[in-house]
Amino acid sequence: MNKTAIIYSDGSCHTQLKIGAWAALLFIENEKITLQGIEYDTTHNRMELQSVIESLKYLQINYPEYNIVRIISDSQYVVLLRERKQKLIFKNFETKAGKEIQNIDLVKELFSLDTYFHISYEKIKAHQPKIEGVLNFNIDVDLIARDLLRKEIGEQ
Repeated sequence: MNKTAIIYSDGSCHTQLKIGAWAALLFIENEKITLQGIEYDTTHNRMELQSVIESLKYLQINYPEYNIVRIISDSQYVVLLRERKQKLIFKNFETKAGKEIQNIDLVKELFSLDTYFHISYEKIKAHQPKIEGVLNFNIDVDLIARDLLRKEIGEQ
């Protein structure tokens, strides 16, 4: 039986310190699950990817029957990555200059998880309380990630 999970994901990064945080809200039937984490020596795009990857891994382990996933993100990088999948694989994850693409490890991990799930990606405007009358939980994950990052930086 195919079941659907909804994931709101976001990441944040202090670019000078290279400390980042990611957060995700997973909606599984009537349950709302919050995931979050801190990473070092990172970038904003890595945190955006990490949020999606950690959410999918969590689903795979804890809710394997949920194989249809809607990922809602304000990250154009994340949302458009799938459109580049075949091209990236064909080019062996290399740039025109013959160097590895940025975040190759996370991109490959995301693509490997992509084979387990039927994923749709939806780009959402950042910092909009409601979109078409529906609550935008992207604001919540943004606040979680930024608060987590602030706390971590305060401890440095």
